[in-house]
Amino acid sequence: MSKLLFLELNELNFEFVEHYARIGALPTIARLLRAHGYARTRSETVYEHIEPWIQWFTVHTGKAFGEHKVFRLGDGPQAGERQIWEELARRGLRVGAFSPMNAGNAVADAAFFVPDPWTKTSVSAPRPMRDAYDAICQAVGDNAEGRLTARSALQLGLGLILYSRSLDCLRLALTGLRRRWARAVFLDRFLADCFLYLWRRTRPDFATLFLNGAAHIQHHYLFNSAAYRGPHRNPPWYLPAGMDPVLEVYRLYDRLVAECLELEPSMRVMIATGLHQDPVEEPVFYWRLRDHAAFLAAIGCEFERVEPRMSRDFLINCKDAASAKRTEFRLLSRRAADGEPLFEVDNRGESLFATLSYPHEIKPSDPLSREVVFVAIKNGRHNGIGYFIDTDQRAAPGAEPIPLTELWSRMVSAF
Repeated sequence: MSKLLFLELNELNFEFVEHYARIGALPTIARLLRAHGYARTRSETVYEHIEPWIQWFTVHTGKAFGEHKVFRLGDGPQAGERQIWEELARRGLRVGAFSPMNAGNAVADAAFFVPDPWTKTSVSAPRPMRDAYDAICQAVGDNAEGRLTARSALQLGLGLILYSRSLDCLRLALTGLRRRWARAVFLDRFLADCFLYLWRRTRPDFATLFLNGAAHIQHHYLFNSAAYRGPHRNPPWYLPAGMDPVLEVYRLYDRLVAECLELEPSMRVMIATGLHQDPVEEPVFYWRLRDHAAFLAAIGCEFERVEPRMSRDFLINCKDAASAKRTEFRLLSRRAADGEPLFEVDNRGESLFATLSYPHEIKPSDPLSREVVFVAIKNGRHNGIGYFIDTDQRAAPGAEPIPLTELWSRMVSAF
């Protein structure tokens, strides 16, 4: 029985991949495309449901949103759905999962399980790797401010010494001191190094690795890609002309795919993107609250706990539904100087999932600038079509897209 490795390369745009492959920048992926082609996947039709934490939960459970109903990042572990690694473990296979999005650790004897940085669930990994994971969570949460605590720096440094085998990490870490985009590439390189270490140590029958760096970079720097043919350009203060972070992260993925293929010659490899990104029609500014709890308290919100999530999002836990309703009202009442609302809020009873959705520039003279941190200029938006490569098959890109839910059965039937 051959092993299966499932690579989750979140939101890759295969039109851009093919452009870079044609010019020789992605030799490994180009070889895979020539040998196996690729299929397109389709998922949700409602745009609000085309979110990676929804798409990947669909992949992991084989159920569309209408069935699993998981709408928020972080809600996956509480959904009670059987995930692919649970199903395969139930069949007697040894399984491992590294950074799967919106997923819970529900296999008692997993070879390893390290969750994504935004989802609360247990970690099954060596103690130094658990410490490095804590550092990653802190760094990801504070990425907008570029802040890394001394403790996190020490834990991350030890993790690099123990688990990283690549000079890429050192190069990207140094670049990340000057360029924010390089931090996302560095994180993916380090996560992949940790995954490869655990895979070699445990050699599971099934393993999955989720990487988000390309999604992050496409959202914020797609206009700088040599593959982009649209009218927009990012301002020089944001990113100098001639830099192509999209190519940098795609090159990293090309190297990582090569390393995964070398783990075991007979191993079957599947690569999925879940969805992809298209360029936005007009750029959008992204902002994040500087101190979520302090801001909520200052405007009179009633809350027990606030949990920052990806980019602009945060979860507010309240004492009861009545206090949540009052907090929702206060958030929705907040306006920018131009009168546009600052927040969008999803009320789920005793908790609120909020987004700082104001899309325009906030100038330093605006009092609001003291409460927020600039994150990025949005360049890419979600598209529910994803892509899928299987080294055991050949697919035609022009064929009818397959349902994203079908990837579950393809993984199960691989054994």
